[in-house]
Formats: sequence, C-alpha cells, structure tokens
Amino acid sequence: MGFASTYLANKTLVDTLFPDIPAKDTGIIIIIPAFNEPGIIFTLNSLLKCKNPPCQVEVIILVNAPARVTISQVKENNTTVSELVSWRKDNKDAFVNMLFYDAGIQNNPGWGVGMARKMAMDEALGRFNNINNPEGVIVSLDADCRVSENYLEELYYKLYKRSDRKACSIYFEHPLTGELPQATYDAITLYELHLRYYYQSLKYTGYPWVFQTIGSAMAVKAETYAKAGGMSKRKGAEDFYFIQKLIPAGGYFYLNTATVIPSPRISDRVPFGTGPVIAKMTEEDKMAYNTYDTKGFEYLKEFFDKTMLLYDADMNKSGQIIEGLHESLQEFLAENEWPQKLSEIKNNTGSKDSFRKRFFNWFNMFRIVKYMNFLHSRYYLEKIPVEKAAADFLKKTGKPDASVNAGGLLKIYRDMER
Repeated sequence: MGFASTYLANKTLVDTLFPDIPAKDTGIIIIIPAFNEPGIIFTLNSLLKCKNPPCQVEVIILVNAPARVTISQVKENNTTVSELVSWRKDNKDAFVNMLFYDAGIQNNPGWGVGMARKMAMDEALGRFNNINNPEGVIVSLDADCRVSENYLEELYYKLYKRSDRKACSIYFEHPLTGELPQATYDAITLYELHLRYYYQSLKYTGYPWVFQTIGSAMAVKAETYAKAGGMSKRKGAEDFYFIQKLIPAGGYFYLNTATVIPSPRISDRVPFGTGPVIAKMTEEDKMAYNTYDTKGFEYLKEFFDKTMLLYDADMNKSGQIIEGLHESLQEFLAENEWPQKLSEIKNNTGSKDSFRKRFFNWFNMFRIVKYMNFLHSRYYLEKIPVEKAAADFLKKTGKPDASVNAGGLLKIYRDMER
C-alpha cells in the first residue's frame, strides 16, 4: 500500500489516466491544464531550455473543456492535441517526458480550472505513489507561461532535496513588452503592481503567512498534497484556497530564485483573475486600477501588534484592547462573533505560540480580504489608484524615492521580492 493510496481511493475525480509506471528516479512532475490554449508549445519549449536537474522530469498536460464551449474553442483544443502529438514525436529523446490526456468536453456543471488542475495533480500524485516517492514534487504551471532556465534545478535543490520544505510559491514576472497591444502591457503593469503592493503591505502588518498565490507559480510535495486533501475544485481562485490549506501546516516557503513568466493576454477561461481583469481594463477608456488604501493596513498592523496582549488578558481587558482599535475593526469583529471566537481560541491553546497560530488560522487571508472589502465598502475608506497606494507605502516605510511612474514603481516592488 502506497503513501497516498487512501487519498487515491477516495478523493480523485477519475481513475488513472496513464497506465505506465514512471521512471523510479522521477522527482518532478509538472501539470498543465489546457483549455483554448494557442501557445502551449512555447511553454514546452521553454521547459526544454531549462538546465536538466539530477532527476527525471515529467509533464502532464490535461486538455479539457467545460460543457458550455464554443465551436472555436473545441477547434483550438483539437489543434492543441495535434500539436502535442507532433511535439512528442519531434522530442522523443528530450529529458522531459511529456504525457497528455484529452479529457474532451466535461458535462459536470462544476467543471472549470479547479477540477482540471485537480485531475492532473491527482494523476501526478498517483504516479509518485506508484514509485513510492512521497517527496516527489508536483508543480502547477499554466499553458501560457515561460520559465527561467534555472526553474527545474531550483525546484530540485530548494524543494525536492530539502526534507524540511513541503511546498512553495514561485516568483513570477509578467512580460511588460512584446507583440500584444500596448494597452495589455499597461494594464498588466498596474495589476501586477497591485499584487506586489498588497504582498508588501500585508507583510508590513505583521501577518505571519504572506505569500503570492498564483496557480501557475506553485509547487507541493506529493505526500503534503495528499495530506492537504488535494486541489480545490473551484472554478476560480482554486490556487488561493489550496495554498491557504498548505501554509499553516509548515514547510511552506517562497522560491524567489527562479521565475515563472505568465502571459498577460486577455482571457475569459476563468470568472476572475488576471485574464478577466486585463480584459476589463483594456475595454475602458481610461487605464486605471484602484486598490486598498494604505490606511487599512495600518489598522490591521495595530490589531496584529496587540495579538499577544490578548493571550494574557481576561475578557474585560480584551474588550478594552479591542475598543482601542479603529472603529471599522471593532464593527467587523463584532459581526464575526469575536468574543466567542477569542474564548474558543484561548480554551484550545496552552502556550503563546499555539495561541498565535490558532489566532492567525482564524484571522487568515480569507478574513483579511473580507475585512479589507468591508472597510472599503462601509464608507470608512475608498479605494485609491494603485500608483498612489504603492508610492505612499514606499514613503511610509522609508524605501527608495517613489516619484516614478507605474513601471518604475513595479521595478522597485519586484526588487523587494527578489
């Protein structure tokens, strides 16, 4: 019985996709869901340009489509399958073993990128289970990405060979120039600036588990994947939900020495995320992206700074601590049954470390997003242009001169993550 046999018997969507047994020294399996993807060959060729790590590498591509699919999308999928057949024939001696499965049109009403990613990741898990390699790395990538030449080596040495590490987010950068319309690059500059501004601002609050959550830039060890219950089935934000299950368990880190380069192209394959955001921004006459006001993160920082005071305080003193917070937090906590939740956290922890972990398991990334949206929808604050927010944060934290445009700000924020 393999390390993941119980999961594979109860939690997969389908039986095994491929009957063969992978090479015993397979250490990395990259999964790529593909729906209406015209550029997957570029992704495969990018992987071939990587330095070969000291283990076997596989790529699993799952060609799929939801029930509501257009004729042109079906044709694109058929083209993808034909291209994959040709690519595999032309690269039969490549160090990357490419497998693909045409899942066709799925009638499941819940079908979307979450289920597609889950099916492919479950298959990777099964292949590692067959060779009894619980440390095997399952990498999530998308079909419109390129990667840096050290991508596979870094995954091997920084994750696969480290017993203390279980999963990671991988550094990413969208291209800011190229063959797409200039409006697309202007839009992705603003959107990526928002993602990085949010990341740095959340670190500033003292929240302990701050990571980028991009589905095309994450990796997890096989046994860890199974213990976490597998990938979320959601049609969108499946990556965010899955990563939130991994982080508190420990061993999660930021692999910022390799780079994933996702395409900034417009896409309607998912209900929200980069593609739909870029589509909406490029349709508008004025290029703009509004984000959370920096004051909101100040309010959170004040709350998180007082977390450990709550551990030693009785309920009366705890109430006084909360009364000292910004009124938006007081209202938000009241709506989220704070007194009962604090009592529950205290009753189930016996040390400051366990209290802190349980507290942030409750006031987690989900609740932070809910609070920030609550804060900016109840007339406390209004969202502001991301350039202003990013510049204000740099000034507040004493970072380099922020009197630059969005592109200059993005370069500063990228450097802060490397």
